[in-house]
Order: sequence, then C-alpha cells, then structure tokens
Amino acid sequence: MSIRIEGTTTPDFASLADVFSAAFTGHDAMGAALCVRAGGETVVDLWGGTADPRDGTPWTKDTTSVIFSCTKGLVSILAARLVQDGLLDHRAPVAAYWPEFAAEGKGGITVADLLAHRSGLPAPRDLLNVEDVIDWDTVTGRLAAQRPLWAAGQGHAYHALTHGWLVGEVIRRVTGKTVGQYFDELVAAPLRADAWIGLPPEAAHRVAHMRAGSSLTALVAQQAAARVAGEVDWAERAMTLGHAFPPELVDATGGFNDPRVQAAEVPGAGGIASARALASIWSSTVVETDGVRLLDVGTVTDAIRPQTEGTPLFGGQPPFPRWGMGFQLPSLAREFVGPASFGHDGAGGQVAFADATHQVGFAFLTNLMEAGADHRATAIVDELRRILRQAAHGDHEDLEDRRR
Repeated sequence: MSIRIEGTTTPDFASLADVFSAAFTGHDAMGAALCVRAGGETVVDLWGGTADPRDGTPWTKDTTSVIFSCTKGLVSILAARLVQDGLLDHRAPVAAYWPEFAAEGKGGITVADLLAHRSGLPAPRDLLNVEDVIDWDTVTGRLAAQRPLWAAGQGHAYHALTHGWLVGEVIRRVTGKTVGQYFDELVAAPLRADAWIGLPPEAAHRVAHMRAGSSLTALVAQQAAARVAGEVDWAERAMTLGHAFPPELVDATGGFNDPRVQAAEVPGAGGIASARALASIWSSTVVETDGVRLLDVGTVTDAIRPQTEGTPLFGGQPPFPRWGMGFQLPSLAREFVGPASFGHDGAGGQVAFADATHQVGFAFLTNLMEAGADHRATAIVDELRRILRQAAHGDHEDLEDRRR
C-alpha cells in the first residue's frame, strides 16, 4: 500500500521526497513529517501517513508529535543564549545559580558538566512515579539533594531525562521563568513556531499518538533478559526513572502519550513540535530565519566544542555519541551533514539539527518508534548531505570558471 505524501520541495531538493516516501516502506500505520530550511528559506516541507493508528486519523500539515530527546537540543539553545547574553557561565559551579545543588559534594560540578552529561546524576537513586515527574519541584529537589553516582571528572553517562530538569532549573534560577516559559518567549513566539515544552490544552488535539515498533519492543525485551537480578541497571533507570515511564517510553495511554506528561514541563524528552517548527528553530541558530537569529557565530563555535565522547560509565555498544555544551555533535552514532552540524536526535527515530556551513535547519519526526538499525532519518540525512556537497562543488566550479 503506497502512502500519499503531501507538501512541497524546491527543485534542488526534490530527491528528498523520494527518500522520505521510502521511509514508510515496511512500516504499517506510520506517520511522519520532514522539513528542511536552507539559507533561511523552506526548501522541503513534507508529511504523510497516519497520526493516530487507533482511529486512522491522517498526519496533516498541522500535526505535532512528541520529540523526545530533541527537546534537549532546544534546552541547549536556551542555555547557549544565556551564555551569549552574559547571564550564564559554562565554567561556573552550578551552585552559584542553584545553591541547594551543592549538597552531597556537588559544589564543584560546573554548568558545563551538566550540559555534557558529566554531573553524575543520570538517574534518581529513589524510584519516581508519574505524579513525581509532573511536579517540577519534586524532581529538581530530589536531584539537588542526591549524592552523585560518580565523582565529578571521573566519567560520563547519558542523562536521558534528568538532563532537562538539571539544565532547566539553572535556566529558571537565572531567568526567573520556567524553561517552558523562557522557550516560548525567546524562541517559539518570535518564530511563530508550533513547539512547546509543556503543551497548552488548546493544542492537545493536534498531537500524534506515539507507538513502539517491533524493533524497539524487541530491544527492550533483550535488555530485560540480560539484566542481572538484584543489581540496579542505571541506564534503564535513566529512561524509566523507576516507575514513571515504560522502557519503551510509551504505551497505549501512558508514558509520553499521557496528557498529564505532555502538559508538564519535562525538558529532557517531553517537548512537542511540528517538523516545520523544529527546522525553523534550528535554522535560526545559524542564519536569520523569519526575522529571528537566536545565536551568533561565536556562541555556536563555543557551544559545539567537543566536551564528552568515548565509552560511557554504564557501557553500551559502540559507536558512541559526542557532545558539546548539550548539543549532539556529528559521530558514527549520529551523522549529520558535516563537521559544523549540531543538534539532537530523539527516541524512536526523531532527528533535528542545524549546520552552520550550509545554513541548514533540519527536522524529521515520526510517531512509529523504532530502535537499533533504524535508517529512516539516516537515509534522508545522507541524501541531504549529497545534495549540499553537490551544490558546493557546483559553486566551486562556477567560481573557477569565472576566475578563468
């Protein structure tokens, strides 16, 4: 059964429509959207498939979806902007902004440590439930009081969910606004972008229903079988927080499908947006987009210097991601379009990033969550890289012809 793809592309980027269409092959009841901006202009805006397989609701131009860890990229943009404005210092101790954080020997942990997954707080020692995680003060209070899982400077591990509360609380202490409020004020409202950290009730009907695909459910089962009885699996707890989320992050009505979670500010993974909004946001970090330029060149250069790479403390299989100041950098684990790319992917196949060299903002979103060798977004990014390199090569040849 062929999927009807809607939307537009410019001629130079038309081949991305074919790769986007191919992403639906073999995936039943999947919905997805793709948007690319280049030089501030929209060159790809596509969508198709099913937003809610329970009743067959189609994915439309106005559909939004949970973006999972792509939310960390948005929070990292906020932190970078505070550094740019002279209100936040990467080298400063977190406790300079959040005094309670110094408890249990955490006084030397810096803002850079928080951003780069080095703080030793990737998961709570105490088990949390849904009621806990939708209460901001409960989670941040627990993290501030917690003894780290390792001493500062002794390693890193992905802070799958806690990253958002940790960095978000620093943002709240600096600005006096919640991370969702600051995001709306600085980013979403000026860009007129359909993106939220904390979904308003009036937008709830537009959110796609998320579903775990076969590869994700198989991976969760494999990990459960390998777990050692009586030992804490810290990587698993980083995702579930104990009892707050299923290992897949969603089920039929719970996890990030839960309206309570969507309405709460869960800035490690709970952002909701359209692909069009995300592409515009990332574009505005590297080029003026719809009258907005969020970050200057120096800020981006500083924020994408590698901070963390290599084998994490709780293991896992290579290749491993690389991190700047909260931004995911190009690696074998997540290739973007070039060395000047930065952004963040998200559970289940979401990908959003910018590239400073090509002045690109990119977003691919899907509600069918897969794992492991999920090549849907990867194939699209590979084709975009080919297009950009071909264009750059053509520009070089034109310049040489003019010189002759």
